[in-house]
Amino acid sequence: MNRLTIDGFRYQTLPGDEEVGLNVAVAGAGPAIILLHGFPQTHYMWRHVAHELAAQHTIIVPDLRGYGESAKPAEQGPVTYSKRTMARDILRVAEALGHDRFGLVGHDRGALVGVRAGLDNPDSVQFLGILDVLPTLDTWDVLHGVDAKVAWHLYLMAQPTGLPEKMINAVGPEFFGSFLDAWDTDGSTFTPEVRRHYIDSSVNAVDSIVADYRATASIDLDMDRKDRDAGKQLTMPVGVVSQDWGSQLGFDAASLWRAWAPDLTYQPIQAGHFMAEEKPAEIARFIRDLAARTHL
Repeated sequence: MNRLTIDGFRYQTLPGDEEVGLNVAVAGAGPAIILLHGFPQTHYMWRHVAHELAAQHTIIVPDLRGYGESAKPAEQGPVTYSKRTMARDILRVAEALGHDRFGLVGHDRGALVGVRAGLDNPDSVQFLGILDVLPTLDTWDVLHGVDAKVAWHLYLMAQPTGLPEKMINAVGPEFFGSFLDAWDTDGSTFTPEVRRHYIDSSVNAVDSIVADYRATASIDLDMDRKDRDAGKQLTMPVGVVSQDWGSQLGFDAASLWRAWAPDLTYQPIQAGHFMAEEKPAEIARFIRDLAARTHL
């Protein structure tokens, strides 16, 4: 596999929930900020932003369970890759590094883990930054009709164990590469080496990636429904940066997020989905501003 590491960061394997080993990069000093990657990527997507933030903070950048060089436990029902389980991984990593409170920023899948961490552990998550995603429940609610084809992969990977994995494994490089190409609006965000890293890492993790998505169509959805019915919200400052998906699919993203996060800042951005790599200075500034709101 084409392994890439963030220059100047030290690497270690730390135990997550039930001792699942997570590949973690750490640098800097001061209050901690944890950065969680999205699909179909690894922790390496944060390389530019992480360097900018490490001057003032301890920056912790793990591969999520099932991705990159973290362990990929076999799916034992939806709980294995539920966002609650994956959030507990992150809490364990922070604890192992001596941080009981931290800022948390996630892109795409990592943001869903961050939302669950914030709902379940409000005393630990001091602020929550979210890049280009909606809460699980709202994602499924806004997808309807022919416009839902933009999220076709959600439906594929929601299917029962077996067929999705076989289909994706048959054309793995093309499957994962299609998202890297389609969601890179200017077509120049990834060097060939970085693109190959993401494709190789994903091809080596098909079963666990599908399990992650399958959980989002089952147990994660059930958790969101339960929390919404109970009126549970994210009590920390929350910042969202997003493309304008709402104009295409007919929803107001800021309003959807505000229902979950009363202390919300929402910023549209002119960038593709991979905004942390396309416009790292803007994303680093967004995170610093969010940290300043909590004096972190």
